[in-house]
Amino acid sequence: MTSLPYSRRAFTLIELMVVIVIITILVVLVFAVMQAAKREANKSACISNLRQIGIGISSYSADYDGNIPYGPKAPPFTSATNFYPSTGAPTSLISLQKGDPVALGLLLDNYLSKSPKVLFCPGSDQLLDGEKELAKVGKSQAQCSYYYRHGGNTKLFDMPGSTLETENIRLSSLGNNRKGLPVRALVIDSIFLCPDALKSFGVRPLSNHQQKFANVLYSDGHVSSHQNTDKRFTVDITNFSQVRSAFDKILTVFEKADEEPY
Repeated sequence: MTSLPYSRRAFTLIELMVVIVIITILVVLVFAVMQAAKREANKSACISNLRQIGIGISSYSADYDGNIPYGPKAPPFTSATNFYPSTGAPTSLISLQKGDPVALGLLLDNYLSKSPKVLFCPGSDQLLDGEKELAKVGKSQAQCSYYYRHGGNTKLFDMPGSTLETENIRLSSLGNNRKGLPVRALVIDSIFLCPDALKSFGVRPLSNHQQKFANVLYSDGHVSSHQNTDKRFTVDITNFSQVRSAFDKILTVFEKADEEPY
């Protein structure tokens, strides 16, 4: 019996190109799925961080006559590198230029001492080294990933001789915002955009989750995630004329979060 000859047909150039295109599409799809999964994981971790911060605020309130973390009094404002020019300003700082803990930094010693990194969002769009920032507390100015509402002060500096105002800082009765609505939002993902020229003052963009949404901690302890497609949670001072209104814009973001349904 005579065996049939074995023949092998080589790929044509077109067939090879088709295979390459299919493989490329599959790689892109797998990468997109992995990125989406990473974003969801970061979102869940961020929400968990905010819930722990909420527990810390509640515990602090129980120990301090019902008050939320507030203060200390802002030092005299002498430089644009000071991100806390007036007492009670909404801020992402956890310590002042001289190292004094401020805002959410007041939770570090007794309420977040075992989990201080919850102050840093895993979905940060820029490099923000949590360990490096935490090491600054007690020594110099440090910031976290989240804005804290604090006392809602938007002044660019405290008047000489001004006293520490402590109205509407009780967790159970935070008062109304500038629109007359109840204050509800306490902590929110930072989405802060600014000109590159401000780097010389230490002011840099700070945003989370590719600016697509913002997670918000409310005064009752629950956390909600809100879309940012219309940029309502973005603090945009890329125009130099808006730099002086930065704190007003930050507070406006909180007020918009006040309006969000549960």
